[in-house]
Amino acid sequence: MAEETKAPWLNTMALATVILAVCATLSTFKAGGYSTQSVINQALASDQWSFYQAKSTKQHLYEVQAEQLKLQALALSKENPASAPYAEKEAQYRAAIVRYAAEKQDIQVRARDLEQQRDTAKQHGKPFGIAVIFLQVSILLNSIAGLMKVKRIWWASIPVGLAGLVCFADGFLMFV
Repeated sequence: MAEETKAPWLNTMALATVILAVCATLSTFKAGGYSTQSVINQALASDQWSFYQAKSTKQHLYEVQAEQLKLQALALSKENPASAPYAEKEAQYRAAIVRYAAEKQDIQVRARDLEQQRDTAKQHGKPFGIAVIFLQVSILLNSIAGLMKVKRIWWASIPVGLAGLVCFADGFLMFV
Protein backbone atom coordinates (compact mmCIF):
# COMPACT_ATOMS: atom_id res chain seq x y z
CA MET A 1 0.00 0.00 0.00
CA ALA A 2 1.17 3.44 -0.82
CA GLU A 3 1.53 5.73 2.13
CA GLU A 4 -0.57 8.88 1.97
CA THR A 5 1.41 12.12 2.20
CA LYS A 6 0.38 14.43 4.97
CA ALA A 7 -0.32 18.05 4.15
CA PRO A 8 2.10 20.36 6.02
CA TRP A 9 -0.71 22.55 7.32
CA LEU A 10 -2.04 19.57 9.34
CA ASN A 11 1.08 19.62 11.54
CA THR A 12 0.64 23.34 12.17
CA MET A 13 -3.04 22.81 12.91
CA ALA A 14 -2.24 19.99 15.34
CA LEU A 15 0.26 22.17 17.19
CA ALA A 16 -2.23 25.04 17.30
CA THR A 17 -4.87 22.66 18.68
CA VAL A 18 -2.51 21.57 21.47
CA ILE A 19 -1.76 25.20 22.37
CA LEU A 20 -5.46 26.04 22.36
CA ALA A 21 -6.24 23.00 24.52
CA VAL A 22 -3.59 23.98 27.07
CA CYS A 23 -4.94 27.54 27.20
CA ALA A 24 -8.51 26.23 27.52
CA THR A 25 -7.48 24.00 30.42
CA LEU A 26 -5.68 26.82 32.20
CA SER A 27 -8.57 29.15 31.53
CA THR A 28 -11.00 26.65 33.03
CA PHE A 29 -8.90 26.36 36.18
CA LYS A 30 -8.48 30.13 36.50
CA ALA A 31 -12.20 30.75 35.94
CA GLY A 32 -13.04 28.16 38.59
CA GLY A 33 -10.53 29.61 41.02
CA TYR A 34 -11.85 33.14 40.62
CA SER A 35 -15.42 31.89 40.89
CA THR A 36 -14.59 30.13 44.15
CA GLN A 37 -12.79 33.21 45.45
CA SER A 38 -15.80 35.35 44.56
CA VAL A 39 -18.20 33.05 46.42
CA ILE A 40 -15.95 32.84 49.48
CA ASN A 41 -15.49 36.62 49.63
CA GLN A 42 -19.25 37.13 49.27
CA ALA A 43 -19.87 34.76 52.19
CA LEU A 44 -17.23 36.50 54.30
CA ALA A 45 -18.67 39.92 53.45
CA SER A 46 -22.16 38.69 54.38
CA ASP A 47 -20.78 37.47 57.70
CA GLN A 48 -19.24 40.88 58.33
CA TRP A 49 -22.51 42.64 57.51
CA SER A 50 -24.33 40.30 59.92
CA PHE A 51 -21.76 41.14 62.58
CA TYR A 52 -22.30 44.84 61.78
CA GLN A 53 -26.06 44.40 62.23
CA ALA A 54 -25.54 42.67 65.58
CA LYS A 55 -23.34 45.54 66.75
CA SER A 56 -25.99 48.02 65.56
CA THR A 57 -28.64 46.20 67.57
CA LYS A 58 -26.47 46.21 70.71
CA GLN A 59 -25.65 49.87 70.20
CA HIS A 60 -29.34 50.69 69.88
CA LEU A 61 -30.15 48.79 73.07
CA TYR A 62 -27.52 50.79 74.94
CA GLU A 63 -28.89 54.02 73.47
CA VAL A 64 -32.41 53.18 74.64
CA GLN A 65 -31.18 52.20 78.09
CA ALA A 66 -29.04 55.35 78.38
CA GLU A 67 -32.03 57.51 77.52
CA GLN A 68 -34.16 55.71 80.12
CA LEU A 69 -31.50 56.24 82.76
CA LYS A 70 -31.25 59.90 81.80
CA LEU A 71 -35.01 60.35 82.16
CA GLN A 72 -35.03 58.49 85.48
CA ALA A 73 -32.16 60.63 86.76
CA LEU A 74 -34.03 63.77 85.74
CA ALA A 75 -36.99 62.62 87.81
CA LEU A 76 -34.76 62.58 90.88
CA SER A 77 -33.50 65.77 92.43
CA LYS A 78 -29.81 66.61 92.06
CA GLU A 79 -29.33 66.45 95.81
CA ASN A 80 -30.73 62.94 96.01
CA PRO A 81 -27.83 60.48 96.58
CA ALA A 82 -29.56 57.93 94.35
CA SER A 83 -29.06 60.15 91.27
CA ALA A 84 -25.27 59.58 91.14
CA PRO A 85 -25.46 55.85 90.22
CA TYR A 86 -27.88 56.75 87.42
CA ALA A 87 -25.37 59.22 85.98
CA GLU A 88 -22.50 56.73 86.32
CA LYS A 89 -24.46 53.98 84.59
CA GLU A 90 -25.56 56.36 81.85
CA ALA A 91 -21.90 57.34 81.28
CA GLN A 92 -20.96 53.66 81.03
CA TYR A 93 -23.72 53.10 78.49
CA ARG A 94 -22.64 56.16 76.49
CA ALA A 95 -19.08 54.80 76.41
CA ALA A 96 -20.43 51.45 75.14
CA ILE A 97 -22.38 53.32 72.44
CA VAL A 98 -19.17 55.04 71.27
CA ARG A 99 -17.30 51.71 71.35
CA TYR A 100 -19.98 49.98 69.25
CA ALA A 101 -19.95 52.84 66.75
CA ALA A 102 -16.16 52.47 66.34
CA GLU A 103 -16.43 48.68 66.03
CA LYS A 104 -19.13 49.10 63.38
CA GLN A 105 -16.82 51.35 61.38
CA ASP A 106 -14.06 48.71 61.44
CA ILE A 107 -16.49 45.98 60.46
CA GLN A 108 -17.87 48.11 57.65
CA VAL A 109 -14.37 48.69 56.27
CA ARG A 110 -13.64 44.92 56.34
CA ALA A 111 -16.96 44.11 54.68
CA ARG A 112 -16.42 46.65 51.90
CA ASP A 113 -12.88 45.34 51.36
CA LEU A 114 -14.23 41.80 50.99
CA GLU A 115 -16.87 43.05 48.56
CA GLN A 116 -14.11 44.74 46.54
CA GLN A 117 -12.15 41.49 46.47
CA ARG A 118 -15.31 39.68 45.35
CA ASP A 119 -15.86 42.18 42.54
CA THR A 120 -12.23 41.91 41.42
CA ALA A 121 -12.49 38.11 41.33
CA LYS A 122 -15.64 38.39 39.22
CA GLN A 123 -13.90 40.78 36.83
CA HIS A 124 -10.98 38.38 36.37
CA GLY A 125 -13.16 35.27 36.15
CA LYS A 126 -15.48 36.50 33.40
CA PRO A 127 -12.84 36.76 30.62
CA PHE A 128 -11.54 33.30 31.50
CA GLY A 129 -15.04 31.87 31.15
CA ILE A 130 -15.50 33.55 27.77
CA ALA A 131 -12.04 32.36 26.70
CA VAL A 132 -13.02 28.75 27.41
CA ILE A 133 -15.97 29.08 25.03
CA PHE A 134 -13.93 30.51 22.16
CA LEU A 135 -11.04 28.11 22.71
CA GLN A 136 -13.31 25.06 22.76
CA VAL A 137 -15.08 26.15 19.59
CA SER A 138 -11.72 26.67 17.90
CA ILE A 139 -10.52 23.25 19.05
CA LEU A 140 -13.71 21.73 17.67
CA LEU A 141 -13.23 23.46 14.31
CA ASN A 142 -9.59 22.31 14.21
CA SER A 143 -10.68 18.74 14.86
CA ILE A 144 -13.24 18.88 12.07
CA ALA A 145 -10.68 20.43 9.71
CA GLY A 146 -8.18 17.70 10.53
CA LEU A 147 -10.66 14.86 10.12
CA MET A 148 -12.06 16.20 6.87
CA LYS A 149 -8.69 17.60 5.71
CA VAL A 150 -10.38 20.86 4.70
CA LYS A 151 -8.05 23.81 5.11
CA ARG A 152 -10.87 26.38 4.88
CA ILE A 153 -12.37 25.10 8.14
CA TRP A 154 -8.99 25.48 9.82
CA TRP A 155 -8.74 29.05 8.53
CA ALA A 156 -12.19 29.72 10.01
CA SER A 157 -11.01 28.41 13.38
CA ILE A 158 -8.04 30.76 13.58
CA PRO A 159 -9.96 34.00 14.39
CA VAL A 160 -12.08 32.12 16.92
CA GLY A 161 -8.93 30.77 18.58
CA LEU A 162 -7.32 34.20 18.57
CA ALA A 163 -10.41 35.67 20.23
CA GLY A 164 -10.11 32.97 22.89
CA LEU A 165 -6.42 33.75 23.40
CA VAL A 166 -7.19 37.47 23.73
CA CYS A 167 -9.85 36.72 26.37
CA PHE A 168 -7.41 34.36 28.12
CA ALA A 169 -4.77 37.11 28.28
CA ASP A 170 -7.42 39.62 29.34
CA GLY A 171 -8.24 37.46 32.36
CA PHE A 172 -4.70 38.07 33.62
CA LEU A 173 -4.07 41.62 32.42
CA MET A 174 -7.60 43.14 32.42
CA PHE A 175 -6.91 45.31 29.36
CA VAL A 176 -10.42 45.08 27.85
